[in-house]
Amino acid sequence: MTAKLGKPSIRIDDSISCAKLILGSMMLKEENMEHAAGLMDAYVSIGGNCIDTAHVYGESTARSVGLWMKERGNRGDVVIIGKGAHPYGSPRMTREFMEQDLLDTFERMQTDYVDIFMLHRDDLDKTVGYIMESMNAMLAAGYCRALGVSNWTVARIEEANRYAAANGLTPLTCNSPNLSLAKPNEARWDGCVSVYADDLEWHERTRLPLLSWSSQAQGFFTGRYNRDNGDPEIRRVYYSEANWERYRKAEQLAREKGVSANDIALAYVLNQPFPVCALIGPNTVQELHSSAEAVKVDLSASEVAWLDQVDPA
Repeated sequence: MTAKLGKPSIRIDDSISCAKLILGSMMLKEENMEHAAGLMDAYVSIGGNCIDTAHVYGESTARSVGLWMKERGNRGDVVIIGKGAHPYGSPRMTREFMEQDLLDTFERMQTDYVDIFMLHRDDLDKTVGYIMESMNAMLAAGYCRALGVSNWTVARIEEANRYAAANGLTPLTCNSPNLSLAKPNEARWDGCVSVYADDLEWHERTRLPLLSWSSQAQGFFTGRYNRDNGDPEIRRVYYSEANWERYRKAEQLAREKGVSANDIALAYVLNQPFPVCALIGPNTVQELHSSAEAVKVDLSASEVAWLDQVDPA
């Protein structure tokens, strides 16, 4: 029987809730619409309701999501995350680029709003005041229903929300960094942010929802890699003695619980002591269903801590 995502879902604000697993969209393409629609149908069938999109993912991806929503008549049932203002190699953190990226997204998806508008990167040359005023202008225009950020430090989020509170603006209501059991040696892409112990404590204290990208560390725990092989990029980002020790522990706990090491790795993300969703990028319905199995895996606080307690050497 296929696992269902079930409850509880994660409340982003008073009107938006996301399933514990969020469907990434980079693998969805208009030119392979049968495959894209099949994945989205399968995701919804197990209780999913949120799709992560971004201007930088391109027209084909956005159009596939839009065509699917139009054919199914389900726009009002799907939470769309739309990320914008990606630097594309040069600074684009302006109100004008935010609006243009959203308008492009609307045209591509045949919609007139996204549910959650996120900035894809930060730009430290821009003040949080300018950024929050600009994002709130997108809200006022009806382009989105909630605000969030991806690849921001918690210090900048805190600063931005202090500004919002002091100036009567809508705050950021979610954060989308990388969180996974395998800790990256370095950022996979320029400007990306991963969270560590102090950041997790901040999220536990503030209860700000965390939507983790690369939550399964690009398949590091699936068994497709070993110390002697692997994609060069995966080797660069994830190969370390500490991560191989985390892999060993995940396998040990998986045997005890009768699940896979990859289930344990995803459960590590989902069993944090604060609201958290995991972004997943399955290429097949089988991979989607495999990820859904991890939602059923309960880890205690001590098991979550044990998985992470390794020699960093």
